[in-house]
Amino acid sequence: MNLQNLRPAKGAVHKEKRLGRGEASGKGGTATKGNKGAQSNTGYSSKRGHEGGQMPIQRRLPKRGFIPISRTEYKVFNVGQLDQIIEKYGLQEFSLENLYMNGLISKTDKVKLLGQGEVKGKVTLKVNAISEKAKQAIEAAGGSVELV
Repeated sequence: MNLQNLRPAKGAVHKEKRLGRGEASGKGGTATKGNKGAQSNTGYSSKRGHEGGQMPIQRRLPKRGFIPISRTEYKVFNVGQLDQIIEKYGLQEFSLENLYMNGLISKTDKVKLLGQGEVKGKVTLKVNAISEKAKQAIEAAGGSVELV
């Protein structure tokens, strides 16, 4: 095999369709775009979700549910997870900065601690919100809670 013998595999290269190049080509006149109408003209683009005059799906389906604007979304952790997280990542305290640095939350997330499970060691917490049960469990284990 030499450089002058190299060529693409058989069937890999296709001939370009020459549209609108006379009636003899079989694709002359309208260049396979049909007769008249917006789609046959240059610069045509349909709006997103347009279904050709049919009622679009977002209007056919009923609206469901309600999400209040003032709702605060929290990233939730349970008391039972604290020991595992602190041990796995070697944290001195359970704070937003430490959680962000270890990839457990994003920069803008708010953290809430819930009371499911048991905490074994003494833990220092800095979170946005905490349930009453979780607060009692932390303080009973000798830890401290600070709301940010």
